[in-house]
Amino acid sequence: MVVRDAFRRFAARTALAFGSPWAFGLAVIVVIAWAVTGPYFHYSDAWQLVINTGTTILLVFVLQNTQIRDTKALNLKLDELLRAIDGARTGLVNVEQLPDDELDRLCRELERLGRIAGVPAIEATTDSAVAAIAATSERAIAAVESVVPADSGAR
Repeated sequence: MVVRDAFRRFAARTALAFGSPWAFGLAVIVVIAWAVTGPYFHYSDAWQLVINTGTTILLVFVLQNTQIRDTKALNLKLDELLRAIDGARTGLVNVEQLPDDELDRLCRELERLGRIAGVPAIEATTDSAVAAIAATSERAIAAVESVVPADSGAR
């Protein structure tokens, strides 16, 4: 458990570091250095392998940054919905900061509540599962619309 929490913190910090503009800038500098050294290494196969690896890493940095931004935006939107809906458990705001075992416990609890409410676990995309998801989505939309009037322009 301690190892899982330590790894989660390490992975989160690493993702932030490698998704930063500084990491991207460093990767660009490495690519420029690679290009400058081409004549020295006679444009060898090993020299080309370095850039293939380098550009792959560069792309990972860009994708990591995009994923971090998208996740933050999605979490903000969900947190706002939790705050806006009466009866919602606002304790789930910032749930991504919880240890893995607590997240697993919450998943099991929400699955149990879903079964009680008649919502099947989403294990396959069958017609009945899609219909259940659509019905649940419609109830969620109705709940949001009851809090935010349709003519308020907030969408």
